[in-house]
Amino acid sequence: MRSATLVSTEQLARRLDDPDWILFDCRFTLTRPEAGRQAYTTAHIPGARYAHLDADLSAPVLPASGRHPLPDPAILGEKLGRWGVSQDVQVVVYDDSFGSMAVRLWWLLRWLGHENVGLLDGGLHKWQREKRLLTADAPTIVPARFEARPNADLCADAAEVSAAIRRGEAVLDARPEERFIGFVEPLDKVAGHIPGAMNRPFEDNLDLDGTLLGADALRAAYLEALGATPPQRSIHMCGSGVSACHNLLAMEIAGLSGARLYPGSWSEWITDPSRPTIKED
Repeated sequence: MRSATLVSTEQLARRLDDPDWILFDCRFTLTRPEAGRQAYTTAHIPGARYAHLDADLSAPVLPASGRHPLPDPAILGEKLGRWGVSQDVQVVVYDDSFGSMAVRLWWLLRWLGHENVGLLDGGLHKWQREKRLLTADAPTIVPARFEARPNADLCADAAEVSAAIRRGEAVLDARPEERFIGFVEPLDKVAGHIPGAMNRPFEDNLDLDGTLLGADALRAAYLEALGATPPQRSIHMCGSGVSACHNLLAMEIAGLSGARLYPGSWSEWITDPSRPTIKED
C-alpha cells in the first residue's frame, strides 16, 4: 500500500518494522524553535527521524525572503539520502499540531519528485490517545541515494500572485482569521493580508477529532472557495509557506490537484513596501 496523501495510525502501526517505510517527526513551535527537537529526544514514534523546520526544511533567511525560504534542492536531497530516503520508499510525516508543520515536508518531497509521502492522519495526538508505542531510541538508518528533481510548476512567486489577483483568480491564505484581518500579528512586522486574497484557515480542513475531513466535504468546501478558478490556477499562501501546504494537501485529498504554493507568503510579501497590504477594521 502506497499513499500520496494520508496514512492512518492503524496503517503505520502495521508498518513500523518495514524498511520500506520511512517516518519523520516534524514537531516545531515557531516561538520556541528547539522545542520540537527536545520533545523528539524525549519520546517519538519508533523509527522516526527528526526534521527541523529551520535547520533542515528551509534555507537561511535573506532580507527579501520570507521566514522559511525553500531549501536548496541538492542540499535537502543529500539530507534525505542520509536519512535513508530513496525513490522507492513510502514516507510518513507527523507532528503534534494537526499536521500544520509536517505538511511542509510532505510538500517538499512532492516538489522534489517523491510522490509516495503521506501525513499521519491525526498526528502524534491520535497515536498517543490510542496508547501506541513511543521510544526515546535513535533510529537505525541505512543511507540511500535520493535524486532531487524539483518541479518549478508547483511554485508561484510574488509577481505571479499579483497577476492572479488582477485576473480575479483564487489566492487562498491559510492563516487564522485574526491574523488575516490584521487584528493580531505575533510573528511578522506588518499585520493584514494581500488585497484580493481570501482567507481559508487550515484548521477548517479538520474534523473535531483532529483528523482531516473526508474527500467529499473537502471537495465541496474548496470548490466553493475557488469559485470560477480552476484548481491548477489557484495559489496558496500563509505566513511563511508552511501551513499553506495543509490546504494543498486537503485539495489533493479532494481530487483537486495542481494548485501552487507561494513559498515566501506574507512574510516575503511585506519585505517590499511597494506591494499593497490591507487591514480590516
